[in-house]
Amino acid sequence: MLMTIIVDTTVQPMLAMLGLPEMLVILAIVVVLFGASKLPQLGKGMGEAIGNFKKAQRASADEANEAIDATPKLTSSQAESVTTEFEQDKSNA
Repeated sequence: MLMTIIVDTTVQPMLAMLGLPEMLVILAIVVVLFGASKLPQLGKGMGEAIGNFKKAQRASADEANEAIDATPKLTSSQAESVTTEFEQDKSNA
């Protein structure tokens, strides 16, 4: 059953439409499995994991932006030179 949910793309949108009753059932199962005393620790751990993921995502985006900014830019005279050479090659062909 779980493999069908992961593999079958038509079932996945149904997972996103959890209502209040479904969420309460999931919460009750979590409380039974982990116990009420472990829930704050579990929540803290999940929050830290999400925070670390967001930090890594931001760092990756910053690295990509720095790499883009570090690429050499053509001056207007260089761009004109390249355009002229391209047009000459195009007319010679």
